[in-house]
Amino acid sequence: MLRYPLRFAPSELSPAVSDSALEITFRFVSTVLSDPRPYANRREWKRRIESLVTSQIQLIALICEGEEEDGEARGTAPIVDLRSSGGVLARDGSSAEVWKLHGETTVVSRTSEASLLPRLATWQKSEDIAQKILYSIECEMRRCPYTLGLGEPNLSGKPNLDYDLVCKPSELHALKKSPSDNMNLGNYENQILYTTHQILETWIYVSQQLLRRIGERIESKDFERASSDCWLLERTWKLLAETEDLHLLMDPDDFLLLKNQLSIKASSESEAFCFRSRGLTEITKQSKDLKHKVPCILDVEVDPKGGPRIQEAAMKLYRKKADFERIHLLQALQAIESALKKFYYSYKQLLVIAAGSLEAKGSRAYATVESCDSLSQIFLEPTYFPSLDAAKTFLGNYWSHEHEHYSLERRSRAKNHSKVLLHRKPRLDSNESKQSDFYSLLILSLWIFLGFKDS
Repeated sequence: MLRYPLRFAPSELSPAVSDSALEITFRFVSTVLSDPRPYANRREWKRRIESLVTSQIQLIALICEGEEEDGEARGTAPIVDLRSSGGVLARDGSSAEVWKLHGETTVVSRTSEASLLPRLATWQKSEDIAQKILYSIECEMRRCPYTLGLGEPNLSGKPNLDYDLVCKPSELHALKKSPSDNMNLGNYENQILYTTHQILETWIYVSQQLLRRIGERIESKDFERASSDCWLLERTWKLLAETEDLHLLMDPDDFLLLKNQLSIKASSESEAFCFRSRGLTEITKQSKDLKHKVPCILDVEVDPKGGPRIQEAAMKLYRKKADFERIHLLQALQAIESALKKFYYSYKQLLVIAAGSLEAKGSRAYATVESCDSLSQIFLEPTYFPSLDAAKTFLGNYWSHEHEHYSLERRSRAKNHSKVLLHRKPRLDSNESKQSDFYSLLILSLWIFLGFKDS
């Protein structure tokens, strides 16, 4: 909610960027569990942090998988393959463990020395969280050609990412001190808030790089990889919402006191605190601007007269299913829109809970639909992809009419069939016919016999 600048900014989308957010989260674990306040909700804090770390590890694994599928980026990640050293381990840098499984299989588990995670695993308060994180890394990185090298079991014996070289944990932890620490606020929420927004700003930077790469891949007609990046972006929006929800666990009195101590206010009455983040504002605008990529994806030009050219092309694509990569990409674009609007709707509810409804309404006592605040305008505005929306609407109506026509035709056939059965004379099978003839002859014989007897 309240924004702090992040002074560590990696230069490109790589494991270094996402690992930075993960390492900051390890520091966040230490900060939360060191909270001396007796009224802190430690149980729920631990659960939320475990969930947040797991979500980040899943995203990191997907980014690493994508980098390996990219021909240009494949093999560029700095890794350490201890299997090639013949079991000889260097004493400098990170530590490692070697053990044997069945047969001659040798498994190497390399542990970073600069990361906080191995230290958390030895601290009684955080031991259970650290162990769960290590097992999550082992599970989520199973499809990647390497693992992170943070002390996870590494049962597959894969090469280890040179985590200390890529992430530079010592540089990250140098940013632990908040600019407002010199003010001697005496408010523990200050450090929690500062670390939370460092995590947010790091993933916002990841989103910026994803958006840049999505645009490049759409322009080069690489729709399959563009679709993969779009689904990653959708996940980052969900991760941002999950990170923002950590504000729900902050003590109301301490948080509101900190808000006034720092004298942080929205830039205007109609804007929320989140728009203090330039990065968040940029990725919001860039995510909306993805709608301009639809004509390129459908390989049509916009009709200058406003005709339904794009809508018809989308309907044709959906019906034929020939270029399924384009369909996947279009679906991912609409998923990004949904995740973006969910983020801002969730943020508005969060603002109500944390700071009160008056703050959520932009410091106005009354808010109408016509004069709604900037948050409401985002999640209440029409769809960013009207042509895709219209195409699906008409396609749904088409199948609805087809189904009704089929149902009427089927009912008509059933009705005609019943009429034929009603007007058809019953037929006797051969056995019934023989029995009928026998009884007729018997009755005729009796009638003749009785007639002769009377005469």
